[in-house]
Amino acid sequence: MTIIDSQVHVYEANTPKRPWHSVPNWPDHVTGGEMVAAMDKVGVDGAIFISAFSMYQYDASYAVEVQQAHPGRFAIVKPVDPDDPAVADVIADWKKTPGAVGIRIMLTKEANREPNDARHDFPVNVLFWGNVDAGTALIDRHPDTRFIVDHLGILQPRVPPAPPQPWADLPKVLALAKRPNAVIKVSGACTLSREPYPFPDIWDPLARVFDAWGFDRCLWGTDWTRAFAVVNYEQAVEPFLKTDRLSDTERAMLMGGACAKAYGWSPKKG
Repeated sequence: MTIIDSQVHVYEANTPKRPWHSVPNWPDHVTGGEMVAAMDKVGVDGAIFISAFSMYQYDASYAVEVQQAHPGRFAIVKPVDPDDPAVADVIADWKKTPGAVGIRIMLTKEANREPNDARHDFPVNVLFWGNVDAGTALIDRHPDTRFIVDHLGILQPRVPPAPPQPWADLPKVLALAKRPNAVIKVSGACTLSREPYPFPDIWDPLARVFDAWGFDRCLWGTDWTRAFAVVNYEQAVEPFLKTDRLSDTERAMLMGGACAKAYGWSPKKG
């Protein structure tokens, strides 16, 4: 089976050449080459590289560089600013970029904004953890736009331990599955575990997600490196490869098939 990680953040060290906007609790650098090495070690064929908003804001130039260096391994997604009057031109320009497969908008409580312009035949990745109602309203307002819901729609910790009720928003996420224009990333799931590796307590809530959404609309991912302080890359991959809670066909769809379909992209190792 082809394994595609639906969400990774890759970046170079913080230098004056490309300074970071903020300094999260991540490693000093995880370059494109380092990410490829980590993927090779655990058998991940390719990844959707989401340009890291916390470091680079709306500048996706590093993502473009990495995709050019490893075109068969990464497809790229750029955050866009819905408040930018030129956002339509920004997206049109991005669509011409080799390897570009989507855009991303932030709809968290802190974002204080309501994006209205979602008219593109490009999938829109949307982060609305902690703000599921607003995300649901956005998806309902744009029935002709394809949305990819980031990180299960559930707020995930940057440091251990997981919150006391990590799955509190699960009922809202299950209700969201009725929207045919949305698919969901099962990314960062291991960070929601309150038990040590291999995180056995994630499987009952995830089974409810799979039942509601269907495996062809669930995109496995690690959310590495945001998840760095909670799990290492291998620990975010192996539980999904080894669990007996998935059949081989379910695993193949969850860990690659659904992602290839949602983004219209498959890796080519060469």
